[in-house]
Amino acid sequence: MNSKSILVIDDNPDIGTALSVLCTLANIKCTAVLSPAQGLAKLSQQSFDLVIQDMNFTSDMTSGDEGIALFHQIREIASDIPIIVITAWTHLETAVDLVRCGFADYLAKPWDDDKMLNAINNLVELGELTYAHRNIATKRQHRINALTAKFDLCDLQFQSDEMLSLLELTTKVAHADVPVLITGPNGAGKEKIAQIIQKNSSVSQGPFVKVNVGALPKDLMEAELFGAEAGAFTGATKTRIGRFERANNGTLFLDEIGNLSLDGQAKLLRVLETGELERIGGSETITVNVRVVSATNTDLAQAILDGEFREDLFYRLNVIELSLMALNQRQDDIIPLANFFLQSPYKLTMPAADKLNQYHWPGNVRELQNIIKRAMLICNDSTIDASDIDVKIVESVVNKGFEEPDVEMINNALAKHNGVVSAAAKQLGLSRSALYRRMKKFDIES
Repeated sequence: MNSKSILVIDDNPDIGTALSVLCTLANIKCTAVLSPAQGLAKLSQQSFDLVIQDMNFTSDMTSGDEGIALFHQIREIASDIPIIVITAWTHLETAVDLVRCGFADYLAKPWDDDKMLNAINNLVELGELTYAHRNIATKRQHRINALTAKFDLCDLQFQSDEMLSLLELTTKVAHADVPVLITGPNGAGKEKIAQIIQKNSSVSQGPFVKVNVGALPKDLMEAELFGAEAGAFTGATKTRIGRFERANNGTLFLDEIGNLSLDGQAKLLRVLETGELERIGGSETITVNVRVVSATNTDLAQAILDGEFREDLFYRLNVIELSLMALNQRQDDIIPLANFFLQSPYKLTMPAADKLNQYHWPGNVRELQNIIKRAMLICNDSTIDASDIDVKIVESVVNKGFEEPDVEMINNALAKHNGVVSAAAKQLGLSRSALYRRMKKFDIES
């Protein structure tokens, strides 16, 4: 592993010498220069993990203006590098001002060697994590940009690796003329995935017909799906065109497919196998060409075991399964979705965003949309603060049986989740940054 490398900018050569000796003993490369101009030249020529700088470089100067100017010049060359300021002129107000300015830490001369080394090591590690996060975020954004440039994603808002992977698979299968089953909890956005399939399918110009199977009374479900002739049942005074016929040469989205009756399942299976159906009470065979996309929040495999769902229909519907995670399993999507639901000029404060991120979202995207609507109604001056977010944060219980993961456990988790660090971190009971630190410790590349 490469040694850490820092740059010291101080007009006192003794300072540079003292820090060089301290860093060498800690296996840290240290380059010391005596002026801002020399420091800026070094930064332009090579990379450093950290800068330690003085605040005053001219004799009898105590204002710190030179140090502030140097800080901004460094930022123009290296926007993310952490900077520690050291100076003999210290008081609390100055320290607060320097932190507000953007300095990563503030140490008084003479410094404590242990505190200095701790500050250096912590900031370099934080910088490495920030760099790793930035690289991963950049690669993810390139994939998102490529996806949105090629496909119609129906204004879906997302940033998570989990949703990106799902959408990449969704757009791959959208053009194929095969049934798709979307699984996931209520309110997570299964209908939006179905819309994306339709928009990018070979029948994108055809109708997109939706039917919530779970919301239909069982005695009307088959008539709604397959149609009914006049007089087929009490109240049927005229011919009813079913959803399959309406969706001809397009897509039929069957939500909550697990609620379809066994008789309805048998008729659905026939349509899928032959493209043919008869309206209730009719004898005419009607041929349709329909792409079927179905969705469920229930365990169809268990429903098969319970005799409530046909196994042959399951395999016919489940040629491709798209598994949509709950919102609390793709946390990076929470704020993009919240901002999408906000109407101009409403904005979230940082505490409000933090509260949204801490909530467990049992109602998923649908609940988030309702919470944002309420917040816009009750907030002051178009600014939504944490007090406007009507959710109750439940403190998570620390897992007393937590086991510190070793190299094998980390590698296995990463392999299981195809290198998706956020998913591997959840499995291991770690935050994403905590997993990155352990990956760095064990020289594991993401």
